[in-house]
Amino acid sequence: MTDETPAPSPARPPLTFREAFAYWLKLGFISFGGPAGQIALMHQELVERRRWISEGRFLHALNYCMLLPGPEAQQLATYIGWLMHRTWGGVIAGGLFVLPSLFVLIGLSWVYMAFGHVPAIAGVLYGIKPAVTAIVVFAAYRIGSRTLKNAWLYGIALAAFVAIFAFNMPFPLIVLAAAVIGYVGGRRAPGKFSSGGGHGQGAVSSAPAWIDDDTPVPSHAIFSWSRIRRVTAVSIGLWVAAIGALTVAYGWHAVLTQMAWFFTKAALLTFGGAYAVLPYVYQGAVETQHWLTASQMIDGLALGETTPGPLIMVVAFVGFVGGWSKEIFGAGSPFLAGAAAATLVTFFTFLPSFFFIFVGAPFIESTHGKIKFTAPLVAITAAVVGVIVNLAVFFAVHVLWPLGVAGRFEWAAAVIGVLAAIALFRFKVGVIKVIAAAGLLGMGWQLMR
Repeated sequence: MTDETPAPSPARPPLTFREAFAYWLKLGFISFGGPAGQIALMHQELVERRRWISEGRFLHALNYCMLLPGPEAQQLATYIGWLMHRTWGGVIAGGLFVLPSLFVLIGLSWVYMAFGHVPAIAGVLYGIKPAVTAIVVFAAYRIGSRTLKNAWLYGIALAAFVAIFAFNMPFPLIVLAAAVIGYVGGRRAPGKFSSGGGHGQGAVSSAPAWIDDDTPVPSHAIFSWSRIRRVTAVSIGLWVAAIGALTVAYGWHAVLTQMAWFFTKAALLTFGGAYAVLPYVYQGAVETQHWLTASQMIDGLALGETTPGPLIMVVAFVGFVGGWSKEIFGAGSPFLAGAAAATLVTFFTFLPSFFFIFVGAPFIESTHGKIKFTAPLVAITAAVVGVIVNLAVFFAVHVLWPLGVAGRFEWAAAVIGVLAAIALFRFKVGVIKVIAAAGLLGMGWQLMR
């Protein structure tokens, strides 16, 4: 162990980079269930079972990741990996959270584009869509149950829902308003805006954690302006080199270049994780750029729910379908076009996430336990709950009335959605089992029609 890693408690053996690498690799293949499930899984493993990090430090990091644009579960993994083993620890943790999902989604996207009109496959997708809607509702419940601890936070969540549903307010403005409320509330009523509360189902062990509440901030995590300048220069340099090469090779208005620019904006301008970013991606990719249809977008979300990794990896599906349908490498290379576009949008979507962690985490470590900094983060997390509920309504409308609210009502989809909700809420069935069962029901219904 070097002096660049946090000193463990005398009761804890050193945590090696190899041990951490093995865990992050495993997590990349088993992290199903969307952000709520992934955060709960990390909490159970890192806080409760392995005791690599304490409850307080875990939640402090999570509240910061909730504030950021981008996928909070992947950013949380990056944060913890960085805290344990410096920059390469963060790169490994965040990268392995994404790569298995990218490879799986490229394969599933190919099956979808090549065979998606086969009745059996179409039926599977028909059944999965309402199950996905139930999963989004369940995610709102899970996050809300651990976040909305009093009437103030319930009020923020309700106000956020009304703001985005009824008034179509941009999410960054909602985040800003929540942060202001949290800052003022933290000064006037600190008890109402304190962070805390568990993510796991069991009680947290009292054994000392490798990074405990009172563990000193490691030297690499101490805030410094020189480090911020270095990280900023490297991150911007990577982005400029990548998008510059695309512009030189294909031109600014080419599909790949526009994908790079659009998903950079999506990564920077949208907040609240995958469930909050999807309406923005839908608006840009479907309605503005026409890379795919609305039905394909919902199908992509269904496929995203069946793969490990962050749900925002649906952008890989968007890229694949866009590259395939726009024939960016010619009519004879649809798979190569799709795979290249999927890889490209994944890079541009996640690069800002690494930047935000490596730049902001040292400052966040210096604010641990200070209510004036944590209260705005708690309020923002509450606002995110309202936005997720809005997304659930968005998907429900498109799944149950695929031709518009004046068209036919899909009662079979409604039944599947209700059954999925009962399985999730009442019987605590895992997400993958729910999706598999819903897909079988949808296929059966399709074949009987």
